[in-house]
Amino acid sequence: MNSDAEVSATASPSARAISSRWWVLAVMTLVYAMNIADRFVLSTLIEPIKAEFALSDSAVGFLTGVALALFYTTAGLPLGALADRVNRRNMIAWALTIWSIFTAFCGLAQNFWQLLLARIGVGVGEAGGTPPSHSILADYFKPSERVVAMSIYAIGVCIGSALGGIGGGLLAEHFGWRSALVIFACSSIPILILLFTVREPRRGACDPGTEVQESRTSFRDALSFIRSQRSLFHVLAGGTVATFSGGGLVWWTPAFLGRSHGFSVGEAGVEVGLMNGLGGSIAMVAATFLMLKLAKRDPKWQCHFAAWLTLFISVPAVAAHLVTGRADAILLLWLFVPFINVMIGPTLALIQNLTRPNMRGFTVAVLLFTANMANLAIAPQLIGFLSDFLAARIADPAQSLRYALAFAGLTGIWGAWHFWAAIRWLPQDLARAGSA
Repeated sequence: MNSDAEVSATASPSARAISSRWWVLAVMTLVYAMNIADRFVLSTLIEPIKAEFALSDSAVGFLTGVALALFYTTAGLPLGALADRVNRRNMIAWALTIWSIFTAFCGLAQNFWQLLLARIGVGVGEAGGTPPSHSILADYFKPSERVVAMSIYAIGVCIGSALGGIGGGLLAEHFGWRSALVIFACSSIPILILLFTVREPRRGACDPGTEVQESRTSFRDALSFIRSQRSLFHVLAGGTVATFSGGGLVWWTPAFLGRSHGFSVGEAGVEVGLMNGLGGSIAMVAATFLMLKLAKRDPKWQCHFAAWLTLFISVPAVAAHLVTGRADAILLLWLFVPFINVMIGPTLALIQNLTRPNMRGFTVAVLLFTANMANLAIAPQLIGFLSDFLAARIADPAQSLRYALAFAGLTGIWGAWHFWAAIRWLPQDLARAGSA
């Protein structure tokens, strides 16, 4: 079993110290937080952008979701494969630079089409950040430790969502939505500097009992292996549907609070930001301590955990959008929003452990393709279409969004089923991947 020193065997003593696995995890988490913040801030700014460009909900759904997702997911597969071939640290640095520049361009856009093109650029940049980040972390942590590492990494979602919600809302109220986006873009510079303290590890350095394969793997071979891993298929499917039923709804939560409960842009941004940031961080930290307790147990518990969590939070997900009282809606959203990302850690750990070292970047890209199509493309657009459809058919058109969101919340039941289905083939699939 490789130690931290072996992981960075080619580094100098000082470089080995700064590139310890916990430092690498902290930096990767910050990069992920900025990825989420630059993505989420636009949903906080939906109402002022909609008003300035006179957009429908369907157009907003396309701008905030489909435009990002189509290019994020399309670029993600080849970039995921590239992460299995090149220096991953440098690839992350380029990705962070590109999506930050295009976030600034979003703030400079003068019409819908310019904003759309800038949003596409954000998607292409962000597509290159996550696969190499996951792959690096898998080479700094042993299989039994990855669920803890990935749970800590997933706290980046909470940090980024809080920054995008609270920061985006407050900056928009004081300086306008355009300035908010430019400020967010510039915030990536310190993180980019920290990123260059990370050392590139040897692929498969922490995988037990197998000789590391540095050979390149074709798309066909990687897809064939994924199809042959039935538990991996179900984990990918469960993660995809859970992302739709959780993150997909939250895209519209600031707008829902404004239309159905009278929140201003800043108030809604702060409320959702606190749910994601404060509540989400508490939930993620608590989950991380739970992972530390359970990490040495049979990996099947990770599937059970993800399944039950996805199922349970579906109840407040539906109820929060049906109740009419403002306080009741907020309470139910606090029982839903902070927990939507808790299943990320176990899901990512399962994916890394069910995949061979020279296929990890591509496999993560497959999850990003399916999950982000569900979260960024299908959810915003489908909910937007359904909201527009209902608006023309109910007495109070302003309430159409609440019914569309309540219906979408039911999909969590489907996601939970996939996690349970993965358990049947998990032991033999872990052995085939070399993680058992």
